[in-house]
Amino acid sequence: QVQLVESGGGLVQAGGSLRLSCAASGRTFDYYAMGWFRQAPGKEREFVTGITWSGGSTGYADSVKGRFTISRDNAKNTVYLQMNSLKPEDTAVYYCAARLGAAWRSSSYDYAYWGQGTQVTVSS
Repeated sequence: QVQLVESGGGLVQAGGSLRLSCAASGRTFDYYAMGWFRQAPGKEREFVTGITWSGGSTGYADSVKGRFTISRDNAKNTVYLQMNSLKPEDTAVYYCAARLGAAWRSSSYDYAYWGQGTQVTVSS
């Protein structure tokens, strides 16, 4: 089992940057693929990006491709989301999620463990 805690959210102007972190408990973090999802008010939770347990492969939603970068440091049990060129439509609660296995998935149903979320607000 793994517990996840996100940090790094906040208020930023359009065009700015933020880096989110997700710290995982447990000694088997490198057995888990990781994902970031987001949920805006009145909308369903959506996939943002995922990374394999080794960090060797990543995937992104079209809406963030070229602007967001996911990475992980297995020695620190942490996954990161670097967000650049932020837009007002990126405003949402961002969640990190973990699934046991090598490969990331874009469906939230494939992730068993979730953090509490961190708010990102982008002003225009």
